[in-house]
Amino acid sequence: MTVTNPPSRQTSPAKPPVELVNCTIDGIAVSVPKGTLIIRAAEHIGIEIPRFCDHPLLSPVAACRACLIEIEGQPKPQPGCAVAVGEGMVVKTQLTSEVADLAQRGVMEFLLINHPLDCPVCDKGGECPLQNQSMTHGNGESRYTGVKRTFPKPIPVSTQILLDRERCVSCARCTRFADEIAGDPFIELFERGAKQQINIAEDQPFDSYFSGNTVQICPVGALTSSDYRFRARPFDLISTPTACEHCASGCAMRTDSRRNTVMRRLAWDDPEVNEEWNCDKGRFAFGYLDHDRLTNPMIRENGELRVASWPEAIDLVARKLAESYGNAAVIPGGRMTLEDAYAYGKFARVALATDDIDFRSRPSSEEERELIASLVAGSGLGVTYSDLETAPVVLLVGLEPEEESPGIFLRLRKAHLAGSTSVAAISSWSGPGLAKLGALTLAAAPGGEGQVLNALRDGSASLSEAGKKVSELLHEPGAIVLVGERLATSIGAISAAVQLAGESGAALAWVPRRAGERGAADAGALAGLLPGGRPIADEAARVEVAAAWEIETDELPTEVGLSLEGIIDHLVHTEEVFAVDVEGSAQAEGTEVVTDDGEIEVAAPFALVIGGVEVGDVARPADFREALANADFVLSLETRLSDVSLLADVVLPVAVDTEKIGSYVDWEGRVREFPKTMRDATQLSDSRVLAMIAAEMDRSIGYGDTGSIRREIAALGNTEGNRTEVPTYTPRVASPPSGTSALLATWRYLLDLGVLQKHEKNLAGTRRPSVARLSAATASSIGAVEGDLVSVSAGAGAITLPLAVTDMPDGVVWVPTNSPGSVVGETLGVTAGATVSISRGASDA
Repeated sequence: MTVTNPPSRQTSPAKPPVELVNCTIDGIAVSVPKGTLIIRAAEHIGIEIPRFCDHPLLSPVAACRACLIEIEGQPKPQPGCAVAVGEGMVVKTQLTSEVADLAQRGVMEFLLINHPLDCPVCDKGGECPLQNQSMTHGNGESRYTGVKRTFPKPIPVSTQILLDRERCVSCARCTRFADEIAGDPFIELFERGAKQQINIAEDQPFDSYFSGNTVQICPVGALTSSDYRFRARPFDLISTPTACEHCASGCAMRTDSRRNTVMRRLAWDDPEVNEEWNCDKGRFAFGYLDHDRLTNPMIRENGELRVASWPEAIDLVARKLAESYGNAAVIPGGRMTLEDAYAYGKFARVALATDDIDFRSRPSSEEERELIASLVAGSGLGVTYSDLETAPVVLLVGLEPEEESPGIFLRLRKAHLAGSTSVAAISSWSGPGLAKLGALTLAAAPGGEGQVLNALRDGSASLSEAGKKVSELLHEPGAIVLVGERLATSIGAISAAVQLAGESGAALAWVPRRAGERGAADAGALAGLLPGGRPIADEAARVEVAAAWEIETDELPTEVGLSLEGIIDHLVHTEEVFAVDVEGSAQAEGTEVVTDDGEIEVAAPFALVIGGVEVGDVARPADFREALANADFVLSLETRLSDVSLLADVVLPVAVDTEKIGSYVDWEGRVREFPKTMRDATQLSDSRVLAMIAAEMDRSIGYGDTGSIRREIAALGNTEGNRTEVPTYTPRVASPPSGTSALLATWRYLLDLGVLQKHEKNLAGTRRPSVARLSAATASSIGAVEGDLVSVSAGAGAITLPLAVTDMPDGVVWVPTNSPGSVVGETLGVTAGATVSISRGASDA
């Protein structure tokens, strides 16, 4: 049985015409939409009114009074940032009004009375609105002769953010951002009058995932980053527009470097994607760019890796891979650029004659591959951030946006506060991020998401009142279902989501966690898929791609290859066959494979090509290690010595993002290009290294440069999705066990033990604590109370964490996937939905 694919987009209802109002500003007639603030109307005609507290994405507060202007008929100057334009209003700014000019200069003089003269050492010096506006709208000399107010400095409001209180002008930008945008009101204005200052509650640090934005929008350098403080002057930096590599949100950023070293990252203004915000992971986690870097190829000799030259390494790799022609697999991982993913896919099919390729170095399923193949790959721009703001409801399934896609979280919070969108989630518990979205949480045990989705589709009488409301909203025009990558571990849930979207008319979008996964799907770095979402089993698709690649059609594989799980299974169930050469030494001839019917076959040596994958990334780390050991040849393309490359036969160094040109494709399907930041960098991209190997094998895949790859991708184009239908998988009945057993629920925190955060000590200080979560009834069944140690164990080991009693289904335990004290894959050897043992106290396992 199959189901019809849902549409990727819906047409939103037509917007009502905009009502305009007319006014005059400095003698110039202006027509603007009703409700426009005077300060914005002035910007439309190129008039800049000074301001500190004003920000277009924050609510007006008129705190600093720097924007005072004259309005005819008003008895005194008014704040232009808080008064909306009225019909027939006559406004005079500092350009035409002595009253406004005198008022602005008076406010500036007042703000500077206690402001320290530390511009030469202040991080904001050189890009400071207070500096600029004191020159343009202030007096040339100060009349104040008293002693300026001072405070101890800096005050750490968190491990990442420092406060210099005497610089603060009480503009409330930081407090409004924390309250309105991030939903983390840890930072606030204390005291009143001359004593007013920014601070935090005692023993409650500013542990927000978005705290770095307050540094960027602070107009006076009162808030600074502990990482960047005193490291560089703004005019010493080279700024490059870049795209974030940490998740699929696709945030635009600005990377500032000095002397070939990244000094800082800032959020870049992109109204269609991240507006002017980003998360702290994207802003601060860049130490990996120049720490522990590989600079030379390495070859395993006598069991140890030694440094080798490029010609020696490429020659060895080419010979070994040629021996494994047609018997190799490629595991590129989910962190690569679109161009590198395309090169891996082309290299697998052309140089290795294999379709065994899978970018999903994480728990995955064939059901998810079917979703990617039929609805995602090559579908182009689908559901957008703007759509999230106008949807009557956004249903999150297998997705915790604040932890897994912060850009989506911020846009949903904006829509929630505006009252335009209801957020619903099917989850084992409602985390802090969902609470900030006012989400209607439909509880589901791990593996039971498909049952809830089917109930929403059928309008089941068993639904709660919240569930019935969500079911109704999903049938309204513009409704959206967002499916996270975690849903792959719940059998039948993905196809249930597709059915729900298809029958309700809601748009459906897939949201992977890593930045490179959507692009890898489009580029064909997945078994069964050629570039642009073309099925490899389709003759016309193979003909088209073969022509673009200048090879014969019959050189392309015709059958869907193995997924990562299949690759691991294949290698775990193989046994090396040895022959004795004339010298009497053992020499591997190939691999002995036990087939399903018990037959023994000898195949050519099996090779693995791996790019940027950690052992702990995959669902079964122990089996993956065994697979690496059993493979006849392992090539690792890496930026540093990882746990995979330490097991490889050859390790080839490759460039990080700042050392190459590339692009990511965000969850929307939007291409996010970025230039080379380190202009003197000489490291080669993955695509260039693969091209060198292919050329040595006499199986050319081109030069591997970004320009030619982009031209190939553009020439092939997308197939606009909807090529096949998604098979229906039957959801399993999730019946949580009782007693000392429970179903495991788990997902990653945004800030965890991820390899790209390895060197960020200050950022690590704002991680969320690792806890084990149980319902009150389940906790009681094992005799545990809040704060007790609870042990979660499976065959491979145990995780012991403090208990947090949580409103969640009975018989379910939640722990973070990859946090201090809780590394699920490595420790337990299982994934979400597995049955584990729970007990009070530490385990002996």
